[in-house]
Amino acid sequence: MVQNRPMEAQRGFDRLVNLSDAVVAIAATLLILPLVDTASEISTSDLGSVFAEHWQQFFAFVLSFAVICRFWLVHHGLFSRLIGFSPSLLWANFLWMGSIAFLPFPTELIAFAGVDHAATSALYVGTMCIAALATTVIQWIAIRNPELQVAEGRGTMTLHEALASSITMVVVLVIVVVLPGVGLWALLLLVPAGFVGSRLARRATSANS
Repeated sequence: MVQNRPMEAQRGFDRLVNLSDAVVAIAATLLILPLVDTASEISTSDLGSVFAEHWQQFFAFVLSFAVICRFWLVHHGLFSRLIGFSPSLLWANFLWMGSIAFLPFPTELIAFAGVDHAATSALYVGTMCIAALATTVIQWIAIRNPELQVAEGRGTMTLHEALASSITMVVVLVIVVVLPGVGLWALLLLVPAGFVGSRLARRATSANS
C-alpha cells in the first residue's frame, strides 16, 4: 500500500528513485575502470595498437554502457508515471538494482573470454534477463495497484513492451547457450521486439481510451 502520510511517502519515493539512479551511475562508471588501466600501455605502444589489442574490452564497454542506458531509460519512463511504491515494488526494484550493479562483472569476463564464449555470454545475458524481468514485475505491480500511478495516467499502462523485452531476453539467453557461434549478436533481436512491443502497447492504450 502507498504510505499514509503524503509528505513521508513522497520523500520515500524520491529516495528510492535517487538510489536507483545512483546505482546506475556507479555501474556505468565501473565499466570504464578496466580501460583506464589499459591506458597506461599507451606509453609503450601507439594508440592504434592498444585499440587493436584490446578491442574486445572497448566493445564490451560500449555494449554494456548502451545496455545500462537503455535499462535506465525504461526505468525512468516507468517511475515518471508513479507517485508511490509498495513493499513488493520496492523489492522488485532492489532486484533490478542488483542486476544493474552486477553487470560490470560479466562485462569484464566478456572483454577477456570473448563474445562467443558460451558461459560468459550466458552470464551476461542472464544478468540482463533478470533486469528485464524485474522491470516487468515492477510494471505489473504498478498496473495492479493504480493508486501508485499518477492520476492522469491511470488505466493507460500496459505490459506489452515489458513482456516483449523479457521474452526476447529469454530467447537470446537460449540462443547464446545453444548456439555460441551466434554469441551476443543475438541481442539484435531486441530491436524488432521493441518495435512490436511498442505497437502492441499503443493499440492496447487506444482500445482502453
